[in-house]
Parts: sequence; C-alpha cells; structure tokens
Amino acid sequence: MTAGPAALGIDVGGTKVAGGIVAADGTVVAIARRATPGASVTDTEDAIVAVVEELAACHDGELVGVGVGAAGWFDSTGDTVLFSPHLAWRNSTLRKDLAARLQRPLWVGNDADAAAWAEYRYGAARGADLALMITLGTGIGGGIVLDGRLRRGSHGVAGEWGHMRVVPDGRLCACGNRGCWEQYASGTALGQTAREVARTSPAAAAGLLERVDHEPDRLTGEDVARAAAEGDPLALELVTEVGIWLGQGIADLAAVLDPEVVVIGGGVSKLGEMVLAPARERLDRALPGRGFRPGPRIAAAELGPQAGLVGAADLVRQDLAALGHRGPTDRTAAK
Repeated sequence: MTAGPAALGIDVGGTKVAGGIVAADGTVVAIARRATPGASVTDTEDAIVAVVEELAACHDGELVGVGVGAAGWFDSTGDTVLFSPHLAWRNSTLRKDLAARLQRPLWVGNDADAAAWAEYRYGAARGADLALMITLGTGIGGGIVLDGRLRRGSHGVAGEWGHMRVVPDGRLCACGNRGCWEQYASGTALGQTAREVARTSPAAAAGLLERVDHEPDRLTGEDVARAAAEGDPLALELVTEVGIWLGQGIADLAAVLDPEVVVIGGGVSKLGEMVLAPARERLDRALPGRGFRPGPRIAAAELGPQAGLVGAADLVRQDLAALGHRGPTDRTAAK
C-alpha cells in the first residue's frame, strides 16, 4: 500500500453525502454525513464543504488532500459533471467550485469509479487484471480497473452500464431512455416492483403493506430488503428477481469485456447471497459460450458502503504521489 498520511474521502450519493478520514492502509478513522439536497447544485456543494470542514476540524494530523466521488457523468478531464440522473448537476464545474472553496489538493470523479478503485486496492478485486465494479443503490453505477488503472473511456463516461437498454420500451429511466438495466436491478427497481404488485395484488403483498399502513405508494426498496431478510415470501421473490436481472446484465458485460471479477457493492449488496446467488445462477445460464469458456467471478464488495469514500481518498493520494507523471488517475492515461 501507498505509505503516507491520511486523506479525506467524500462519497456523494442520491440521498447522502458521506465523508471519512482514511489512513494510507484504507482504514476509515472518522466518519461524517449530511443529507444530499439533490435538487440544488449550490446546496449539494455546501453539504460537501460542511462534511470536509467537520472532519478536518476533528483531525489532529496532516490531511494530504480531499477526494470526492460523486454520482454523475464526468467529462474526459474530470472537471465537469455533464449530467447526474439523480442530482441537479448539468454541465456543472464541480472541480473548480470545490477547489475554490476547499483550498486543498483535490481529486474529483465518479463515485462508482472511486468504489472500483477501493476494491482493487484494498478489497475483493485485489490483484485482478480486469475488474468491474457494479454499485447497486438508487441506480446502478460502475467502474473499470484494467492493468492497475481506472479506465474512464474516451469521453469520461465509461462504466455507466446501469443505462444499458435491457427492455425495449420498458420503464422510463431518469436518464431519458426507457428500459435501462437499473430500472430492473437496483434499489429503486425493488421498490417500484413492490408498489406495482401491492396495487394489483394486495393480498399477495399483505406482509409488505403492513409495514406502510397499507399504503402501497409508500413502499421502498429498503422496506422490501428488510422484509426479505425476515423471510417474507413476496419480498424474497422480488429480491430474487433483482438478482436474476443482475446476473443477466453481468453475462452481457462478460460478452464484451471478459472481466476476471465483477464486484457487487452499493446498498442492495447488503442482501448478500439473497441477491448474489440468483445472479450467479443466471450468469451460468446466460453466459455466451457457456461450457466452453470461463466466466467472471462474482464477489461481494469487501468495503461495503465505505468503498466510495475510501477510493476517493486513495485517488487524491495517488495523484499527489505521481508528482506530475502519468499515474492511475491521469486524464489521458485513464482512457
């Protein structure tokens, strides 16, 4: 691991801004959180700055810099958030804005890229020559680490496989298209399917409806996840369906990229084998050339919900260690 002092990592998601002080070995030594005011660019940046200031104030030692992983599509330079399906960023100069306010060395990039890097450095993808990260949360994000470097694509938006179209003319997605993968294999999808079943078959969804005072529109993916963990039959069926969709998508990715390992993180991954077992089964059945070629290993993320902030902290440390020569986050080398 890279030696050196701690760095500060921030993970900006659809519902919360989470920050941590991260030691050089990947250990998180302090945590702070704020709700994400996602409807406002300025308010979201205020929340990021507030988390940074809170953590910096409680840390006695040196902080080498701040890494920010954000839920959005960045341009090839990493300076501008082109679009965020679940937040207000539209061609937003996030790096410039934060650099002016924080006055610290700064890395800014996609949150799933940061999580992918964390799992490659410290977690389930250690040593892999080609690792893919899939983050299952409000939507589906992703990251690619190949030959020890993040790969962001020619325009900076590689790994957004949550927006692969899997159902022609399917559910409307926040990205503007219909039938995207994240509409069928995410926390949002889990909640939406539960609400649809509860409206049309309230008897079948009785256990779920009891949790929300028999108001189906209040059901969320978290409600279903908790019910599944407690053995509710419908909830288990819905979680299995998400796992099947997950496995199908991984089979499609394997046909294109042939990864060694696919790491599953994000909030939905806390369901563990309830979602991963059906994903593996579906992958085995759907992998192109199955029986004649190896497929990827599917592994649960080892760093859990802290992967994004751990990766972001390490990426700012890596940038500083590079001292001007091409490193793992170099804007040209990462293509």
